[in-house]
Amino acid sequence: MECPHLGSSVCIAPDSAKFPQGSPSSWCCSGKMVILCLVVSVPWCGKAVAYLTCSLIAVSGSQVCRSNKSPWVCLTCSSVHCGRYVNGHAKKHYEDAQIPMTNHKKTEKQEKVQHTVCMDCSSYSTYCYRCDDFVVNDTKLGLVQKVREHLQNLENSAFTSDRHRKRKLLENSSLNSKLLKVNGSTTALCATGLRNLGNTCFMNAILQSLSNIQQFCCYFKELPAVELRNGKTAGRRTYHTRSQGDNNVSLVEEFRKTLCALWQGSQTAFSPESLFYVVWKIMPNFRGYQQQDAHEFMRYLLDHLHLELQGGFNVSRSVILQENSNLSASNKCCINGASTVVTAIFGGILQNEVNCLICGTESRKFDPFLDLSLDIPSQFRNKRTKNQESGPMCTLRDCLRSFTDLEELDETELYMCHKCKKKQKSTKKFWIQKLPKVLCLHLKRFHWTAYLRNKVDTYVEFPLRGLDMKCYLLEPENSGPESCLYDLVAVVVHHGSGVGSGHYTAYAAHEGRWFHFNDSTVTLTDEETVGKAKAYILFYVERQAKPGAEKL
Repeated sequence: MECPHLGSSVCIAPDSAKFPQGSPSSWCCSGKMVILCLVVSVPWCGKAVAYLTCSLIAVSGSQVCRSNKSPWVCLTCSSVHCGRYVNGHAKKHYEDAQIPMTNHKKTEKQEKVQHTVCMDCSSYSTYCYRCDDFVVNDTKLGLVQKVREHLQNLENSAFTSDRHRKRKLLENSSLNSKLLKVNGSTTALCATGLRNLGNTCFMNAILQSLSNIQQFCCYFKELPAVELRNGKTAGRRTYHTRSQGDNNVSLVEEFRKTLCALWQGSQTAFSPESLFYVVWKIMPNFRGYQQQDAHEFMRYLLDHLHLELQGGFNVSRSVILQENSNLSASNKCCINGASTVVTAIFGGILQNEVNCLICGTESRKFDPFLDLSLDIPSQFRNKRTKNQESGPMCTLRDCLRSFTDLEELDETELYMCHKCKKKQKSTKKFWIQKLPKVLCLHLKRFHWTAYLRNKVDTYVEFPLRGLDMKCYLLEPENSGPESCLYDLVAVVVHHGSGVGSGHYTAYAAHEGRWFHFNDSTVTLTDEETVGKAKAYILFYVERQAKPGAEKL
């Protein structure tokens, strides 16, 4: 929105010496936590009855918040406070400034200065508390943009020096680096968590998984920032506002900014507020703060990224796609029109064969896919842990075989035979005609009963390396020795009993190490721990190295 309060609220110089030292994204809140004391008095009378009276008084002393989560800087006085999802001191700073002065008459300057506008020190979005919305306009002198650029310079300077320090530390201390790899409770260096905005763990798990698919992530990080090209904000960078129309928000831009914020070496978590607000606008199913299905969100996210890249942004951005030699035209799979980076990386093609059991007529259909949804065979659904002895172990190969095996359709799925001119019993079989560069496998853990949607809590064994997909191909003889081998890069796990409840986390591999992403907490872990996870979504990357790894 266009805020009318910037002129009276943005008063600090862009290079103000009042700014704290260090990286803006790790600045600490200066708000005070008032300590309250409950005083209980017990007056006694002559009888054996006690009358209790209580009073609540504030102790004169107080302690500073010092939280470095979600720091916001006031553009009036440059003081730093935490956001509303932490202790809310940024909003309290604004509210305290609005309290009428009872002992002194307000001066004209005091009436003007209102401390209403602040800036997120991580995403550099601007927010006005009086408008209760994000701001896209600027002052006549462009002070907001100047402050934004100054904070970015401070962040980049702090990041560069911190990166050199960490690199030197790792080079000179191989022993400590080794300890970090095996200590699962140690906070991971260079990894950034995502704050939970209210049951948004489903989104965080998907974003962290996608951020570790290097080919996909690098494409978005290399895109230029989107600019508004009309009205008073022409030529300026877009910073999201909830009151903008659907045509003025960019999922690609907010997704790009979120990916850029991850893996920058900061220990603090990033708040994906702007991205979440865009999701609310263009994906009505995900409005509100109730728990959502991570797989459903991933499909909506990829579909909308694909559609937006096909639209007004594909002219300039297609250059980057064409310059990427790994995304040649032969590797693209078109879904709903022209190919984009989404279909070039996740896109594959299925061949669906249906045979009439009466006349033998065969029907073939080719369907593009971005992921494969696999049933967990019913005979394995009672085996809940990897170490459980009763019954055979369910493997990912069992799920893939169940997906591709010949299946006779039941009475509710009769095939309309064009030769018989009526619906007939038939068989169906899937073949994979083309494998994608990133194979996304979704295990169907939620299914409907008469009234409830239950979870299949079966443990499914999956390989971390060398998943061989050759036997599921339509023409395996035409594939190379390495083109069918896949290595695991990320796993999304659902903890809990139902789709509308529980919690999502993710495991992902980055530069040879495995990390566990639990919202704002990121820890190093090991392959054994990853292998024991009850996977919900598996991301496999096509192997580029030499063959020789173990196969499924």
